[in-house]
Amino acid sequence: MLFKRLIFLSILIVSFISFFQIFKGKLNLNKQQLTKLNAPNQYNSDNYNYDDGEKWPRLAMKGGDPYIRALMRTISASESNYAQPYHVVYTGKKVSNLRKHPDWCIKIVVGPNKGNCSTAAGRYQMLSNTWYLMAKRYHPQRGWSLFWASYSFEPKYQDAVVHGWLSDRKYWKADIPGLLRKGKLNQVLRLLSSTWTSLGYGIETNSMSRNLPTVYQEVLQDELSLLGDNFSQKQENSVVVEYFPKDVDNGVVEKALRSLDYQVILLPTLTVDVPSNSIWFGSKVNIEHVKLVAETLISSGVKIRAIRPFNKKVEFADLLIQVGADPEIQNIPSFTLEEVRSKSSFSRGDLFLNREVHALLYSHKKW
Repeated sequence: MLFKRLIFLSILIVSFISFFQIFKGKLNLNKQQLTKLNAPNQYNSDNYNYDDGEKWPRLAMKGGDPYIRALMRTISASESNYAQPYHVVYTGKKVSNLRKHPDWCIKIVVGPNKGNCSTAAGRYQMLSNTWYLMAKRYHPQRGWSLFWASYSFEPKYQDAVVHGWLSDRKYWKADIPGLLRKGKLNQVLRLLSSTWTSLGYGIETNSMSRNLPTVYQEVLQDELSLLGDNFSQKQENSVVVEYFPKDVDNGVVEKALRSLDYQVILLPTLTVDVPSNSIWFGSKVNIEHVKLVAETLISSGVKIRAIRPFNKKVEFADLLIQVGADPEIQNIPSFTLEEVRSKSSFSRGDLFLNREVHALLYSHKKW
């Protein structure tokens, strides 16, 4: 009992010291890190030069949906129109260390939120609490600081988190990639304006807001030109993979999924004590994508026992693949690589057939 108390007290003391150091660091900002950036580009529709390629810098992240990438560059044109957008914090100052979100609480001196403070930082001016919430779901690389997760704020990770966020059809209750492909940019900007308030429909429009459609068209053409003849192939990669992480997976499933060229979204787990054993997919997902996910997981040692389409119409799931656990199929045989590779389609009937075969084999063995 005494030993347990000592362990508990040690953890308490370490946690308190760590918290104090973080809190102290927030109160004593390193003034050498806090330097004023160049003034933001003020837009003037009469003399603005859209041919200047440096005005809307490309993303640090490689890959992704070209329409979402163009939208991200458009958002940053209004939110962080500075020389070093990934390093900028509220008021146009910058931070040199991007190992984590700076979380500087800077007083707001003008506008509807005057008197409050803002922790907005980075190319997409994400508040610290928003960053940690979204990084938990979309960050491709999770680190650890003592007993809690930490997420690098480096440029490519800022991009990756926002790309995943904007691609999440369930979160926005809208298919943003699909809307952009249909040319409905204004509908998307209106949808996002409660999150990024400078997009033309929010409470803090600025000199760039009304010109964002023009900016978007320019950067979209740039993004599409980068793809060239591969654009039709890249369109298929708008498939999103959702995964329900659990301790019993030992990080194997997430690592395997991260190795693929898909946006991976982590969702809250309901079935925590059953290892991942199932794959579900939407009606517009090419079967080759399903097989690739299955083969990658099986090669990593994951026992996939069911691969099937969603049993009913799931909203915004046409291009969705889900990886999770089904407690009812723990005892049926798992797929082999050869079985997956030989498949030309997957149906819900396959699952019932596997159950019946297993039941027959089990009863015969018992007999």
